[in-house]
Amino acid sequence: MKHYDIVIIGSGPGGYVAAIRAGQLGFKTAIIEKYNTLGGTCLNVGCIPSKALLDSSHRYEDTKKHLSAHGISLTGEVLLDLPAMIARKQAVVDQTCGGVAFLMEKNGVEVLRGVGSFVSPTQLKISANGSEEFIEAKNVIIATGSKPISLPFIPIDKERVITSTEALSLKEVPIHLIVIGGGVIGLELGQVYRRLGAEVSIVEYADSILPTMDRGLGKELAKVFKKQGFKIYTQHQVKEVHRDGNMVTVSATAPNGETLALEGDYCLVSVGRCPYTAGLNTEAVGIKLDERGRVEVNEYLQTSVPNIYAIGDVVRGAMLAHKAEEEGVAVVEHLAGQKTHIDYNLIPGVVYTTPEVASVGKTEEQLQASGVQYKVGQFPMRALGRARASAETDGFVKVLADSDTDEVLGVHIIGARAADMIAEAVVAMEYRASAEDIARICHAHPTFTEAIKEAALAATDNRALHI
Repeated sequence: MKHYDIVIIGSGPGGYVAAIRAGQLGFKTAIIEKYNTLGGTCLNVGCIPSKALLDSSHRYEDTKKHLSAHGISLTGEVLLDLPAMIARKQAVVDQTCGGVAFLMEKNGVEVLRGVGSFVSPTQLKISANGSEEFIEAKNVIIATGSKPISLPFIPIDKERVITSTEALSLKEVPIHLIVIGGGVIGLELGQVYRRLGAEVSIVEYADSILPTMDRGLGKELAKVFKKQGFKIYTQHQVKEVHRDGNMVTVSATAPNGETLALEGDYCLVSVGRCPYTAGLNTEAVGIKLDERGRVEVNEYLQTSVPNIYAIGDVVRGAMLAHKAEEEGVAVVEHLAGQKTHIDYNLIPGVVYTTPEVASVGKTEEQLQASGVQYKVGQFPMRALGRARASAETDGFVKVLADSDTDEVLGVHIIGARAADMIAEAVVAMEYRASAEDIARICHAHPTFTEAIKEAALAATDNRALHI
């Protein structure tokens, strides 16, 4: 029987990054993966393929609609080759997953194929193709991630009523795509197919899209999306989804009690994800799960069984790849006797639509609920020279700072490059910067990041320069 210092179950971003760090620190490490490729949901059917399609669809839409404004004329029709677009997406996925396999080899991590389950706290069974293998592990990290959820009355057939996985590989552009759920996944994939020519309707139960982010962001994105041709129905509770041949009917109840009936050829169900622990046999070793099926862990991400840890989507907190990566590194460094640090308040969230949306720290709603006195500085992207030069003027930057200390408590961005710009806010908040600290930093001109400086100036005695 093989013996390892650390065995990781699951090769998503949390799992494979934990394995790399374990290899760097000299642990004898193995990673168990049941699928043929490494990388988990994120690399195979999540973050990476969706961003590839977002980029391709953005180029198509720009070429078809926006180049003439830049003095670029095309002769002939701009044609869409959806199979080629999907093939490019898959090539990006394959290259990225292959890179993870290379990193496993480079760092001396053994990849074990199959479904891993607990026999005892230190013994694991790996099942694959009817065979079983048993290994010993001094420490185990559960990194099995999450899976899409549905509503109990919605039959997911993976043909016309689909999840994000199927939406990444459609063979045709929908005529009318109905998206149930106005969160990150639904909005990103909805925008992919809207750009390619589909009619897109978004049905959201909450009173705003992006309901978990600062309310101003969802309000602004809804305004932009409506200009792009989306139909958005907030505060609508879906009651029934029915497929008849190639058509899908979605019935929802409006705030006034009236019934909304939408008919489309595809329905994307994107109402969230749940932790995936099936097959682990956690009950055999006494690992505790909470009421939502998440593995319970302490501040060191240690489960109720001392040598077993859990990270990423399978534990509490935001279901984000970069959060899982930070947790994976933290567990391995803790096992190595090092000091670890994760500030969960400073894990940024990003939506890769156009415009992009990014956020870190507290929202206005959270500050209001906790009774914190704060001040707001907001600056519109349209006031930036770079935004006008690039014809990307939608959105704003909002800085929230403590009324007494001026410490930055939250930064919320909607606009071009928001996904990259948010890193400046994370660094500033990690060092507990004040709004004035950011306002005094010289930002290059013309850039989109000037909006962060201007919003910080606005929060500092309302002295933004360009509005």
